[in-house]
Amino acid sequence: MRRASVGLAAAAAIAASILSGATAAELPGYLNPISGPPQSPSAQDLATRNVLQLNTTMFSLYDNAGVAFRQNILGKHPVILALFSGAGGRMLLYRPGQPPLEAPSVPKVYQVMKSLGHSTMAISEVVLPYVDNPGDKSWVAPMRAYLTEMKSALDGIGSAEMPDEWRPNSRAILENNVAFMEDTLAKGVISLDAVQAFAKKQAPVVRHAISWAAETQVKHWMSVLDGWKQELGGSFDQAYGASNTIYVARQNNVLFSVLAQYFGPEAINDRLVLIETISFTTTPDDMLTSLVRIISDRSVGGLFFNNYHLMDYELMGGDARKTIISEMKARGKDPFLPPQVPFGSNQWPGLISGGSGAASLDDLH
Repeated sequence: MRRASVGLAAAAAIAASILSGATAAELPGYLNPISGPPQSPSAQDLATRNVLQLNTTMFSLYDNAGVAFRQNILGKHPVILALFSGAGGRMLLYRPGQPPLEAPSVPKVYQVMKSLGHSTMAISEVVLPYVDNPGDKSWVAPMRAYLTEMKSALDGIGSAEMPDEWRPNSRAILENNVAFMEDTLAKGVISLDAVQAFAKKQAPVVRHAISWAAETQVKHWMSVLDGWKQELGGSFDQAYGASNTIYVARQNNVLFSVLAQYFGPEAINDRLVLIETISFTTTPDDMLTSLVRIISDRSVGGLFFNNYHLMDYELMGGDARKTIISEMKARGKDPFLPPQVPFGSNQWPGLISGGSGAASLDDLH
């Protein structure tokens, strides 16, 4: 494949050379569609292209500088990365002059509780598109397959990893799932009343599984951080920390909230950052790249604008804000914008404005 690509490129180069030395009249007909000199760009287009190339090149310069920045930061500061995973997260400790240290995984019971909760949610994903639609049987095959897996899980729930006092609740989740699926398959139709009754019955028992999963996860990571903070001693006050999140998990983010207990409120958005991504999982290398970019950009803000945290914010945001206000005024309307906060704010990175309504599962009835 590689030789073929090189051959095609060479042939194209030869053809271009031939075309450049011949007139259109001398060319055979099969070359007419690709013949003729390329159209020269206008002076304005060429000048614009040259300026835009500076921005393109900037990114490669950023990447090259990032290698040195990473070495310098990791050579002077401990770094703790907390990464989301389906197993309750990963935590890695980078210590100057030492290899990275990865913490033990969250106990398996976390995954068991989470899987039990997800099993009920998954049933709703199967049935909700077909509620009160008796003519569409697309749901039948997926539900039958999932029912088989559900029964296997129920058969072995007595031996699954968990405290004995959690076992009756776990069995109830699976038994309720099986009963609903069998009843629905027998009737051959998914009714809204049946789905609502199922959800109402499952909510209390699923709620326990959610609580136990959270308890297991938090206790584990706090135990890990107890040890790491003791090991680092005074150098912990120079440590950086970062956790990743997708949109739906940014509020009350578990890993970030645990880290905050050890870094303290003054470190939030300074030495401790929450990095939003579009993927549930990411790699430690990508997290380090993002963290290093944040830290190095701050030095640029300090150099040019005498403010270390300026680059944590949209650089054009202030001027854009003024323009939005003036443009809305020109349209006879009031602008709708968030309150301005100072650069370097230590507010939580999630929503903090409060308001009415339930704020936790305990608030829901």
